[in-house]
Amino acid sequence: MRIVVKVGSNVLTRADGMPNVTNMSSLVDQIATLRSLGHEVILVSSGAVACGRGAITPSRQLDSVSARQLYSSIGQIRLINLYNQLFAGYGLVVGQVLTQKENFASRTSYLNQRACMLTMIENGVIPIVNENDTASLTELMFTDNDELSGLIAAMVDADTLVILSNVDGIYTGLPADPGSRLIPEVAPGRDLSEYVVASKSGFGRGGMGTKCGIAGKVSDEGITVMIARGDRPGVLVGLIETPGEVPHTTFLPSPQPLSNVKRWIAHSASFAKGMIQVDARAEEALRSDRAVSLLPIGITSVDGEWEEGDIVSIIGPEGARIGVGRASMSSEETSTAIGQRGQRPVVHYDYLYID
Repeated sequence: MRIVVKVGSNVLTRADGMPNVTNMSSLVDQIATLRSLGHEVILVSSGAVACGRGAITPSRQLDSVSARQLYSSIGQIRLINLYNQLFAGYGLVVGQVLTQKENFASRTSYLNQRACMLTMIENGVIPIVNENDTASLTELMFTDNDELSGLIAAMVDADTLVILSNVDGIYTGLPADPGSRLIPEVAPGRDLSEYVVASKSGFGRGGMGTKCGIAGKVSDEGITVMIARGDRPGVLVGLIETPGEVPHTTFLPSPQPLSNVKRWIAHSASFAKGMIQVDARAEEALRSDRAVSLLPIGITSVDGEWEEGDIVSIIGPEGARIGVGRASMSSEETSTAIGQRGQRPVVHYDYLYID
């Protein structure tokens, strides 16, 4: 299998911000075991900012963006050097992939990044992926590395995404509550909002809410997602080889996987350059089981400016988002064509994702 493993800051760092070498060594041991069993592994690793925070005290109070840039510039070196040393003990070569949100907005950049990672995998190199915090601005950051791991899993056509956290999975209540129980399996489309507490964890930017949201989206795209506790001995190998013996939550994949381009579209809502509002008949057609493109006749208004090939959001008559798509004409051309028959699609079905 091709497996994307996301490991959070709380697994990789100690309470004082220093790298948790014990947990990192265990993770590397297990990835090496998976490689020996014939699996391909891509590692999405948090921890750079936390490692940097533990190494230096700034000379003055920094704003949040400056602090992330400083800490990550120091911590990323420490993190990747440690990984390099640990994997070298197994004769495995690692490669660093630092990326930013805007690298996923352009289809050309997306495919270039995908080709790079597939070449690494083809040559036996283990990609270690993290956000390039030294160059990212607040509004251009990923929600957290859970979001990044979902994008990477979709990009490389992964079979499974494993999210290693500080809890065993999704519970029916607070994990510490004796009355809460672990949810072992989540069917495609199941709503878990009543069980998820909107809070973030320790050093990380996200929490179980974002993990659950990403897991649902990625599993809807046809990829199995597992959430488990990262410091549990042998957890990673157990999840892949003997999943019934490891406490975790599995999000079952949709039986109808999306194409690679539709997976890209599905994760592109935050890159949208504008909005297209449609009437009730167009919304009904788009939400049907038929292969329907968005035609100008069903459009009532446009908002924003975009060029051909940019991502746009599609909004229903009541203001709720229907989906996202790649525009086949500019905002100016779309405005001119509103309500007309016999025009080419504004968003073709092949480049359309319905929420």
